[in-house]
Amino acid sequence: MTRLLGERGYDAMTLADIATTAGLARTAMYNYYPDKESLLIAFTAHETASYLERLDAELDTVSTPIDRLRVFIRIQLDHLATRHIGAGSVAGVLSEDGERRMAEHIAPLADRLRAIIRAGVEQRYLAAEDVDLLVPLVTATIAGRSTADLTADRLEHAIDATTSYVLRGLGARVGKDGKARRLPASAAD
Repeated sequence: MTRLLGERGYDAMTLADIATTAGLARTAMYNYYPDKESLLIAFTAHETASYLERLDAELDTVSTPIDRLRVFIRIQLDHLATRHIGAGSVAGVLSEDGERRMAEHIAPLADRLRAIIRAGVEQRYLAAEDVDLLVPLVTATIAGRSTADLTADRLEHAIDATTSYVLRGLGARVGKDGKARRLPASAAD
């Protein structure tokens, strides 16, 4: 489905196209999904659940909010390079209910980021700011970086540059050794 969305876009793609790509009979798709929107939402739910499992497993390997933020950015940019359905592929084509259901599936990702940033502020690794304002800014920074056509070396560079940019934007202090430093109590407030 991701490939068809990238090649044709949501409007031009049909359930018959998806069935053919999946090696199914054209009418078989209708036994499970009444329309493209239902299939897209089910696909998004499946992909998001798999993504969150991977993200949570990686987040569990690190302890500081800065390292967790680094993992979040790395996993997100890697995912955008390989499997992500760009928002532009479906922007403005879903029904109001479809957009709401799609947002429900994606919300846990923002929740993970919110928790990481909140912990960073609480533990004085990040400057005190309104976390709910920061989450969409960080999300836009990450999602706005196209990585789909990058070589492995360029992807690594994009991940490093994006991570550095986000950390600076959030007021993190990172030494030349790459280790995060807590902010003084007065600077964190």
